[in-house]
This record gives sequence, structure tokens and C-alpha cells, in this order.
Amino acid sequence: MPPRLPLKGFLAAARSALTAPPAQRSGPLTLVIGNESADLDSLCSAVVLAYIRSNASPHTLHIPLSNIPRSELVLRTEMTAVLKHAGLAPTDILTLSELPDLKPEDTQWFLVDHNALTGQLQKFQSRVIGCIDHHVDEKITSLDVKPRIIEPCGSCMSLIIEESRAAWDAFPAPETEDVAAEDDRLARLAFAPILIDTLDLKEQHKVKEKDIRAAEYLHTKIHPHRFSQPKFFEEVTAVKEDISQLSFYDILRKDYKEWEESGLKLGISCVVQNFDYLLEKAGQPSVFIDELAAWAKERKLDVASVMTTSNPGGEFQRHLLVWGITDKGVAAANNFPGIAEKLQLEQWHDGVLDGDDGKRKAWRQKDLSSSRKQVAPLLREALKNVDGTPQS
Repeated sequence: MPPRLPLKGFLAAARSALTAPPAQRSGPLTLVIGNESADLDSLCSAVVLAYIRSNASPHTLHIPLSNIPRSELVLRTEMTAVLKHAGLAPTDILTLSELPDLKPEDTQWFLVDHNALTGQLQKFQSRVIGCIDHHVDEKITSLDVKPRIIEPCGSCMSLIIEESRAAWDAFPAPETEDVAAEDDRLARLAFAPILIDTLDLKEQHKVKEKDIRAAEYLHTKIHPHRFSQPKFFEEVTAVKEDISQLSFYDILRKDYKEWEESGLKLGISCVVQNFDYLLEKAGQPSVFIDELAAWAKERKLDVASVMTTSNPGGEFQRHLLVWGITDKGVAAANNFPGIAEKLQLEQWHDGVLDGDDGKRKAWRQKDLSSSRKQVAPLLREALKNVDGTPQS
């Protein structure tokens, strides 16, 4: 087996391959990409999987790609913090801004943290060669793709570690401190999203056996005297939850995903502070509502939604807002509560954020087990039922 590339050198090689003139390519580019919200799980999963597969199969360079333009990478402050632990910086990461104009036949794609390409990348869907994800199966990626791992798990990274640990263990045994340090850096990059997505493996309704196994395995790769799991979790969490310097525009687009169903467009922004925090930042409810309205207009949404997670006084909470913007969007929003009974929705703060003639409603979501992975399919179902008859 050829010498193992260090992480930084691997990313430099990936950049060179992605930006090289077409005449210098010996075959299709193999790209590994997470979902368009580009959260920590998506960003780290793409890098870790691409690195392991590139070193395990050195004749096929896997290029990790962040599913956002470079201008948005600065909003992922938690990623910057995690990259430091791996001896990396945001400038080492590849984004959509570096993606050249490629024909589908000049590419092959491996999806992590989602199972169907979206937006401008949909044209490459027929070129998907692999998928590891923990969301609802969109049933778009071919069943013949291998691996095709789509199952519930606290973090997509845990599924990647489960799938890749044999390849990682097959790397040449560390002979020098440098090689051992490389394992340590890669393990920290892998550990971060698992801890963040499962609240340090303490969010019982989210944690699966594979999350626990992944964490145990990663501990064997990390230098024990230089790593504290609780401190690492607290450090990354503190950076992630500090949105005090962000504008509302940046808050709403920081962790954002959108879908189209039955000709209607749904957008969901996830925020790491609750509505109390957002209204305090706004000064008055109308300021926050106006900002959300402007965002919905820019994205041309029929239904706009905001989901929050917070931990006031040590109590984990979820808040949810759904706003029907267009006429059909209003019909979809009205369908939602009946479809979403499992979420155990209770009106938030006596309806402070409700309004627009009943088109906008905010709730405290008592079902804490349902994140965007579970709520988005319910909202999409509400869009499908706008005409009164469920659509296949």
C-alpha cells in the first residue's frame, strides 16, 4: 500500500484534482458530498469518508465537497473550531465555489448525510455510486448503489465509522508520532458531529448502538492524554451556540434546507437558540417576523418554517414555527397540525408569534425526539395534501 497521505496533503491533492484542466483528468471525478444545510455532520462526514476511501483505494481519489458556496463557510464557526483540532483551516475545505462546470458523465458521486441530490446538483443524480445517510429514504438513489446505507442513527458519521473501520484499521500501523497524530486528527474530526448530534451521547431518544460503538472506536484512535470528551463537546457546543454576532439573515441561512413538493416550496431554518432568545435579539416580535418574511420572499417560499433547539436551565426544548406564505402555502400550513399530532404541539407563549390572519403559528414541541429529519417529512406531506387528496 502506498504511504498514507496526511489530512492536509490529501485535501491539497483533492483541490488539485478538482481544479485541474479537463485534459489532465484520467477519468471521472469522484466527489463525496453532504447535504445543503452543510451542518457539522455533513461537512465532517464528507472529509472523513473521502479520506478513508482515498487511502484504502489509492487509485481512486475521493474529493470531499461542502454543499455550500465558500461565502457561507464562514457561518459554520463550529466547523472552524473542529478543523483546528485536525490541524486544518476553512481554506483547506472545498466548496461549491470550487466546483467546475462538469458534465454528469465526467463525475461520480458518493452521498453522505442525505440520499438524493438537490438544487443545481440534481442533474448528477444518475451518477451516484454510493450513499450513507440517516434521514428518511427519498427512494431516488438507485437500490443498486453500493454501499447504500440509509438507517436511523444519531449521527451520519457513526454509520460512516461502522462502514469504514475495517478500511481504517487496514492502514499501515503507526510507526512514528506523525502517523499516530494523523489518526488522532482524523478521529477528532469524526468525533465532533457524533457528540454534537447526540448531546455528548446523552440524548437517549437519538443515540443508537452504532453511535456508541463509533465513539468507543474513535477513542482507540485518539491520544488519551491529550483529549477530554466532555471538554471537547463543551468547546464545540459553545462555539456553535454563539450566534450573537450574526444577523437574522445569517441565522436563517446558517442551517437551512428546502424542498419542493407538488409544485410548492418549503424552507426550514434550524436555529441553535430558542424563540425567547431570537425575540430578545430582535427587541420586539415584529422585527423577527419581518426578517423571516424577507427571507421567505428571497427564497420564494410557499411555506417557511423555523425550528429551534435550546437547553434553558438544563432542560432540552424544541420550538417550531410554520408560516403559510402563498395561498396554497396557507392551505399546506393548515394541513400540518392534523398530520403532526405525534409532535405534541402546544401554542408558544400565548400566541406571541402567531398571526397574519392565522397563517403563522408557533409552538413548543413536546416530542423532543423529532428533529428536522422527522418534521420535514410531515411538512412535505402537508404540501402534498393541499388539494385534499394525498399524492403519490
